[in-house]
Amino acid sequence: MSVNISTKTIISGITGLLLALYLLGVYWSFEPAQFDIRAEVTKAATAENVAPVVGYTTTTALIRVTETLLNKPGGYLANDAIPPSVFLDNIPSWEFGALEMIRDMSLVMRQEFSRSQSQSAENKNLKVAQPQFNIDHTSWAIPSAEGEYQKAINELYAYRTALTQVNNQSAQFYARSDNLRAWIQEATKRLGSYSQRLSASVGREQINVDLAGDSVAQQSTSSVSSMQLKTSWWAIDNEFYEARGACWALLHFLKAIEIDFNDVLEKKNAKVSVQQIIRELEASQESIWSPMVLNGNGFGMLANHSLVMANYISRANAALIDLNDLLSQG
Repeated sequence: MSVNISTKTIISGITGLLLALYLLGVYWSFEPAQFDIRAEVTKAATAENVAPVVGYTTTTALIRVTETLLNKPGGYLANDAIPPSVFLDNIPSWEFGALEMIRDMSLVMRQEFSRSQSQSAENKNLKVAQPQFNIDHTSWAIPSAEGEYQKAINELYAYRTALTQVNNQSAQFYARSDNLRAWIQEATKRLGSYSQRLSASVGREQINVDLAGDSVAQQSTSSVSSMQLKTSWWAIDNEFYEARGACWALLHFLKAIEIDFNDVLEKKNAKVSVQQIIRELEASQESIWSPMVLNGNGFGMLANHSLVMANYISRANAALIDLNDLLSQG
C-alpha cells in the first residue's frame, strides 16, 4: 500500500506550521503586565502565616520579578535554540534589561541591605543567591540560565522566611538611608547608560568629557576629542526593549522600597520624590501602538520611540539623583 502525498499538501502543511510558529512568537513577545506588590506581599504573608517585616516587601519584589522572567508566556526565551523563540529578539532584550536590575538589587541586598556594617558577616542565603544571577543569560545547558535563576529564587525564599523568624538572628534587613543610597547609585548608573544609548538613535556628535573636572586625571589609552555616536538601525529595537525591561523591574523595586523604607523617606520628606520617579517609569511602560520601533530623525516626520523612552528615563534618573542628594543630608 503506497501513500501519495501531493506537493500541495506538503506546501499547505509547511505554511500552516510557519503560521502557527509566527502566531506563537507574537504571543510570546507580549511584555508581562505590572503586578501589585502590596497584593503580592499580602498573598505571600497569608500563605506563610507570618506578619511582613522590614525587608519582606523588597525581597518579595525581587522574587516575583525574577519569577516573571521564568514563568511568563513562553518562559525564559533568551537562551532558547529552537523556533520560534530563536528568531525573537525584542522580548529576550526585555528579559536582559530586567535581569540587569535584578543583578543590581541582589548585589546591594547581599552587600548593603542585609549587613549592619562593612565588617559584618554576609547572609548565607544571599551569598549563594547573588552569584547565580551572574551566569551568562544565554546559557542553555550545563548549567542553564533558568536553573541557576531558580536556585537563586529558592535562596531568596529561604532568606525571606528567615526574616520573619523572631528567634533567627542570621537574617536581617537594615532600612537605612546609607543603604538605600547605595542601591540608588547603582540604579542611576544603569539609567544613565540607557538614556545615552537610546539618545544615540538619531546620531550626534559628542565632545569627550571623560577627564573633565580634574586637571591631573589620566586614562589608560588616549581617545579622540570628539566622536560620532549612533546606534545601528538593526539594534534600535533591542536597545529600546532592554530599556523597557529595566524600567519595568526598577518600577517594582521602587514600589517595594517605598514600603520598606517608609520611615526613612518620611523623615527626609522624600516620599513624594519616590512617587514622582515611579510615575515617570510607569509612563515608560505605556502601550506601543506602532507595529515596529520607529527611528525618526530628530524633528522629522516619523516618531522616534527611542527618544521618547530616553526622555522618561532621563527624568527618572534626574529625580533619582536628587533623591540621593536628599538622603545624604542630615
